[in-house]
Amino acid sequence: MLRTFLPVLLLLGFVVLNAVLILGISHMTIKAQPTPVKSIPYESGITPLGDARERFSVKFYLVAMLFIVFDIETVFMIPWGVYYRQLSCAVPMVNGVCPAGQLSFFGLGEMLVFVAILVVGFVYVWKKGALTWD
Repeated sequence: MLRTFLPVLLLLGFVVLNAVLILGISHMTIKAQPTPVKSIPYESGITPLGDARERFSVKFYLVAMLFIVFDIETVFMIPWGVYYRQLSCAVPMVNGVCPAGQLSFFGLGEMLVFVAILVVGFVYVWKKGALTWD
């Protein structure tokens, strides 16, 4: 069992060792010299105006979360597209080809159900007004 996870454990160990080494070397070699000029926020060459802790509308975060949810859901279509031929064949494929008369609509049907669920979620969000900007 350890043999199957050995590459993952080696990679994890390398990543942790690398992170600790980089942080340690930067801590030992760089001396902090704070000045008032270095302490002010700087963005795009514009002198900062007001407080950096500005409040954002909840709509901004809601739209961002909805984008992530629907974006992640569409990623699930990639494996389906890769295995579509196998999913649409009622018997095991022979040399990558489905035997004549053995096609099924299982692969297409499961993706249609998946897309229908996404559409229902999208319509719900749309009807709730989450996608309108005021």
